[in-house]
Parts: sequence; C-alpha cells; structure tokens
Amino acid sequence: MHLKLDHTLEIKNNTLQITGSKSETNRLLILQALYPNIEINNVSNSDDSSLMQKALASDDTLVDIHHAGTAMRFLTAFFAVKEGRETVLTGSKRMQERPIQILVEALGQLGCEINYEKEIGYPPIKIVGKKPIINKVELKANVSSQYISALMLIAPSLPDGLIISLEGKVTSVPYIKMTLSLLKDIGVKGKFENNLITIYPANDIENNTLIVESDWSSASYFYSIVAMSANAEITIGSYKKNSYQGDSALAEIYKHFGVETTFTEHSITLKKVSNIVQLPNGLDLSNSPDIAQTIAVTCFGLGVGCYLTGLHTLKIKETDRLEALKAEIEKLGGQVEITDDTLKLSPAHTIKENISIATYNDHRMAMAFAPLALKTSLTIEDAGVVSKSYPDFWEDLKKLGFKLV
Repeated sequence: MHLKLDHTLEIKNNTLQITGSKSETNRLLILQALYPNIEINNVSNSDDSSLMQKALASDDTLVDIHHAGTAMRFLTAFFAVKEGRETVLTGSKRMQERPIQILVEALGQLGCEINYEKEIGYPPIKIVGKKPIINKVELKANVSSQYISALMLIAPSLPDGLIISLEGKVTSVPYIKMTLSLLKDIGVKGKFENNLITIYPANDIENNTLIVESDWSSASYFYSIVAMSANAEITIGSYKKNSYQGDSALAEIYKHFGVETTFTEHSITLKKVSNIVQLPNGLDLSNSPDIAQTIAVTCFGLGVGCYLTGLHTLKIKETDRLEALKAEIEKLGGQVEITDDTLKLSPAHTIKENISIATYNDHRMAMAFAPLALKTSLTIEDAGVVSKSYPDFWEDLKKLGFKLV
C-alpha cells in the first residue's frame, strides 16, 4: 500500500493516545511467561508484541517471528532455558540476515544447546531447552542491548540467578536500566555496577499488575511535526516524567528545535515556542538510536545540518538505516555522509516535490519521513509497515489534519 501525503499547511491541535511501549511490553511478556502471576495493562498493539504473544502461547516446534527483532533475541534466551522443549526459531528473509551469534555464544557459556539450521551466526536456529548449570557469562559491552536484556530477563528463573560481565564501554545503557527497573517492579532483586550486572534468583513472584508506559519512540514523530509546524500544540498520552525509556531524551533534544514539553499526570503536551534551531555540534544518540531517523528528517525539513553519532546499531536493524536515510534524503535533494557510526547532514535550501520514499520493510522509515508533508508532497511506499510498532499512526495523522490519499 503506497500512501500519498499532500502538502499539509496547517496542523489541528489535538490529543492523541499512543499505544504502550513495544520495548516495555516485550520484556514484560517474557517475564509473564516465566511468572504467570503478573498482569500487564496498556499492552502494545504493535505487530512485534502480537508476534511475541503468539510465540509464547504456541506449543509448535517451529516458531516464526517474521520481522520482530526483539522477539528473536528475547525468545532465543527464553526457549534456551525451557527445559525439555525443542524449538526452531526463524523469521523473515531480513531476520535471517540479522546476527544472533553473540547471544548464542553467551547462552552457550551457560551450557545451553543451540545450533544453526542454515548459516552460522544467523537464524533460523534450533534450540534444545536446558536448565543452565553455570551462573556467569561474559560478553562485549558494545553489542545490542537486546542481547544483554535477553539474558537479564531469564536470569531470575535460573537456580542461582545470573552475573553478566560486560567488557568495554557499554552502549544503550537506558535499555539495560529499563530491563533492570522492570525486574525490580515485579519483585526481582538486581544491580548494575561497574560493567557487572547481577540478577538474583526468584522462585515465586507475588500477584502484580504493571501498566506499560506509552512508547517514546512513537512520540518522536509528533516532536518532528511540532518542530516543522508554525505554532502547533499536540498532547499525547500516556507518559511519565521519570521514564524507563531512553528515547524520553526527546524532551531535551527537541528544545533545540524550539519545542517545549509540558508534563501532566498522564500525558505530555508538545508546543512550538521558537523558530530558532540551535543544535549542538554533535549529538550522541548511542543511548537512543531509534530516534536518529526522526531527528535527521526534522533537520532536513527545517533546512539545518546535523552531525549524529553513536549509530553503530542502526546497520543491523530492519534495514541498514544509515544507508536507507542517505538514499531517501538525497532523493529529496539533501546531502548526507555516513560512516558505520555517524551521519552528517548538510543544510538543504530546497526540498523536491512528489518524491516516493522507499521504506525497506522498516516502520521507522515510513513514520520518520511522514512529517515532511508539512514541507512538500510525498509518497510513502509500503505504508502499512507502520503496524510493526504503531498500527494507528496514519489515523492519528489524519486527526492532526494531514491529507492522506
């Protein structure tokens, strides 16, 4: 489904309800599978979370999680300690190109049994569930935080808990802290000190109801819309000031774009208060790489340059997001330079009209480029890909006055 977005001149001030965080939901779904006394409210309605729920409820040997990267990592660890169960975990063509070896080797250190069905280092994988006999694992600290979180989530169910030793500089720290906070919310003891994560065993968890905060990554597109508007004001819920999500850095980052964030009890209001853009010389997004696409497109739409760093994990996402950003921004008339870890955007004086934006099976490509309809008419290819994390996205844009054909 291709979706044409006509040039939208004015935004209607509105209040929107954003689905629960995919990151929080998927972590809690694993914990709920280990500890059924947990109840979860405001569960994400994303494809990824639906696939996670389906996989956890299935007794089939073959489990296909399609494009859901978080599910691949978390379920690898979950099934690895599911004693007596054999599982073949697979996914889409792109998923079979995304590395899993670091996590497989870490689980191997614990005594888990996992074999590759096709290419070494990549799904599909055959998992023979075993109860680990070792309670310490080492891995490099600069790997995807999802590998580390996958180990943390199964840790309390192990007889002696788990000690995770990280070698080098830790990246994506907020996601590790999110996992630790959610574990503590259900009553699991743990700590993260000096590159050492310790999770203590928990045989029983008391009845517990947890409310998933709405997704900050999804909020990023509305920050972009407000930044590119003349004077828009949008309220979105449900959010909290002391969020577990690293992407909550948006509130500070978008001050540079003249967007003010006001927190109320269960929501945030975004308001354009200045047309002056004052970005720092370099913006380190190593703790929140999922908002890099949004920020780059915001800068392009406003005709300002940016230099983004800490982006090394973007190359192994749904697509190589750095290459994808470069290709699509340059189609629109921009100039982008990338390395394995950085993106440099030069200020653009014009934006081409009626360009068709490829989305590469990546939900964030579709949503990051949509706000550009405030500056030009464009087409989003395969627009339905947004269902991976935010199925209601296009309907919410209509509520704001966007013209979708």
